[in-house]
Amino acid sequence: MIDVAKDFLSELARHPLTVGAIAPSSEFLATRIVAPVPLRGDPVVVELGPGTGVFTDRIQQRLAGRGRHIAIEVNRRFADRLVRRRPAVDVVIGDAAAIGGVLADRGCRTADVVVSGLPWALFPPARQQRTLDAIAAALAPAGVFSTFAYVHALWTPTARRLRRALCARFEEVVMERTVWANLPPATVYHCRRPVHSPGAA
Repeated sequence: MIDVAKDFLSELARHPLTVGAIAPSSEFLATRIVAPVPLRGDPVVVELGPGTGVFTDRIQQRLAGRGRHIAIEVNRRFADRLVRRRPAVDVVIGDAAAIGGVLADRGCRTADVVVSGLPWALFPPARQQRTLDAIAAALAPAGVFSTFAYVHALWTPTARRLRRALCARFEEVVMERTVWANLPPATVYHCRRPVHSPGAA
């Protein structure tokens, strides 16, 4: 855990515009956000922005050797560390908006679950929209997209824009109760049944 924290702080100092948190996500938040990962079958799970791998570990526990777990990470140091720690995870260095191509390259038509640790607050509007379009287009009809937002910032224009964007791309957007045991406290969005938005690929 000490090594994880050191890596996180180091990358935060080096890349403040791509590492969007002040601390790694807590185990409590991780448990909540990966809940849609099925405990049976062979699902395709795509993780966006795995960072230090807190969500990764929980996804691997739920999969227990089943299905496929693809992680897309833009930060090379985080990606390299994840490859060493979790050899069963297919780690891709790249932009989350390339999710469709990443799936296609692996012979997968769609993902059953997409779990996001992306720093939405740091994304310009166009990048946020493009990434969400790509996620919705990559999900199976009954797929689930899980992401989170920090409670203290829910009133900000950026957070409101994210909520509107999610509601435009999914038939159901459920905001869970606050995870207070996280720094900062956060809430999870579970988004189900993607719909095609005007800008979707």
